[in-house]
Amino acid sequence: MQEYITHIILMIVPILFSLSVHELSHGLAAHHFGDPTAKLAGRLTLNPIKHIDVIGLLVLFITRMIGWAKPVPVDARNFKNPRQDMLWVALAGPASNIALAVIFAVILKLLAPLLSTGILYPFKVMIEITIMINVGLAIFNLIPIPPLDGGRVMVGILPENMARSWSQIEPYGFIILLALIFTRTVDFVLMPIIYRIAHTLLSI
Repeated sequence: MQEYITHIILMIVPILFSLSVHELSHGLAAHHFGDPTAKLAGRLTLNPIKHIDVIGLLVLFITRMIGWAKPVPVDARNFKNPRQDMLWVALAGPASNIALAVIFAVILKLLAPLLSTGILYPFKVMIEITIMINVGLAIFNLIPIPPLDGGRVMVGILPENMARSWSQIEPYGFIILLALIFTRTVDFVLMPIIYRIAHTLLSI
C-alpha cells in the first residue's frame, strides 16, 4: 500500500507538467496561425490549474497512461486556412508529448548511473513515469474521435463533405470515449502500442 501511495505521489508532477505542455502547445500553435483566443483566455501558460479537467485527470491517475486536460479554446475563424491550420494545431499537442518523451528518455540515459541509487532514485522513477505518461497522452489523443486531437486531424484530412459529417460526432464524443475506456477497448487496442513505444524509449 505504501509503495502504491508513493507511486501516486511521484506521478503528480509528471502528469500536471505533461498535460500543461500539451495544452500550451495547442495554444501556441493557434496563436502562430493567427488566433489569439487561447492567449486572451490566459491559457498560454504552464500553470496546471488553467488546464486541469477533473475527469480527465482522474482517468490519468487511474490508468497511469491515458487521460486529457481542458481543451484550449480555439477560434478557427481567425485562421487564414481554417481546416489546414486546425490540423496543425491539433497535432501540436501529441507532438509535444512525443518530444517530451524523447527528451526525458535521453536525460534518463545520460543520468541513469547517478539516479539509480540513493536519495536521487525517486527522480529516476519520475522520469520513467514522465516518459510513459507522455507516450500515453500522445497515442490516446490521436484517437480519431472529436473532440480529441485525432478527431480534429480527421476533419482536416477528410474531403470537406466527409469532414463535416465526422465533426458532427463531437457532441457524442465524450460518451463514446468513456464507453471505449470502461469497456476496456482502449486497453486492448492502445496499451500494447503505448507499452511498445515507451519500452523502446526506456531502452535507449
